[in-house]
Amino acid sequence: MKVLIVKTSSLGDVIHTLPAITDAAQAMPGISFDWLVEKTFQDVPLLHPSIKQVIPVSIRKWRKNPWKYRVEIRNSFKQIRSKQYDLVIDAQGLIKSAVLTRLAKGERYGLSRSSCREPLASLAYQHKIDIPKGQHAIARVRQLFAESLGYELLSESLSYGLDKKNFPLPEQLKQPYLMFLHGTTWASKHWPNEYWKELISLAAKQGFNVYLPWGNELEKYRASELSKAEDKAYVLPKSSIKELAHMLMHADGAVGVDSGLAHLAAACGTAAITLYGSTSAELTGTMGDNNQTLQADFRCSPCLSKECTYTGESSIKPACYQQLSPELIWQSLNTLMVE
Repeated sequence: MKVLIVKTSSLGDVIHTLPAITDAAQAMPGISFDWLVEKTFQDVPLLHPSIKQVIPVSIRKWRKNPWKYRVEIRNSFKQIRSKQYDLVIDAQGLIKSAVLTRLAKGERYGLSRSSCREPLASLAYQHKIDIPKGQHAIARVRQLFAESLGYELLSESLSYGLDKKNFPLPEQLKQPYLMFLHGTTWASKHWPNEYWKELISLAAKQGFNVYLPWGNELEKYRASELSKAEDKAYVLPKSSIKELAHMLMHADGAVGVDSGLAHLAAACGTAAITLYGSTSAELTGTMGDNNQTLQADFRCSPCLSKECTYTGESSIKPACYQQLSPELIWQSLNTLMVE
């Protein structure tokens, strides 16, 4: 059976789909998947051994100037239509993903109107699946695949399908090492720099090297500033998602804020702590056998605001993170690494 998955973005959402593929591969030996995904995230599907082909699209870029990219758009649409599938599963439930699903050849499956984030998306599907809201995103995608493909979810155990033996140890990294995933999109999700520096010092005192990835110039500057805390802290070169997966697979531990890379750490099975202040871990938090989420216990957390608007007294900003001190994070990470 040949199946096309439509899940274009974002990094965390794409990673959330991997356990459903593992379920399907175990329930239906011989099934094969192609994946339609934003070009920026095309490394992620290929981390899973059951993905045969990735079809990259650039919706975010195309939206800015469709006329400028009309040839690229036409070629991508032609590629989407070039293969016949037994099933096409829209695992995103947005209008943009529904349009792409409608283009593909095959029986179209997706969330029902009451289950979709954007209800109009359900008009694109021949088979509409009711998946109750109020569950973690990973659980909902797993149920969608099981209902669409006709198998029973026999286990709640979670596997992203990533095998460590397929991820060689990067030679340039000094062991033992940790990875601190400081970058994120919202200002309200950034853990304070002074906290990161304290955590780096705690790690260095225990003999760990600390590596700091970055994805843009602002994150690179922050990583450079944080690395000044200790001689054992290093700014990584610009790295692809695939390269970071290799690094995370062999890291002794990781700490991250709410970001795509924190989800990647969970998928790699790394002992990892993810920090939540302005956002909530309940429905979209990192999840894994060796992963722990820490939610700030603060009067306005989670506020779901991109900027911290708290006006009360606080020694740090965002104020909610005063509940998540470097000492607490280090103790929690040590517990995970020992286990």
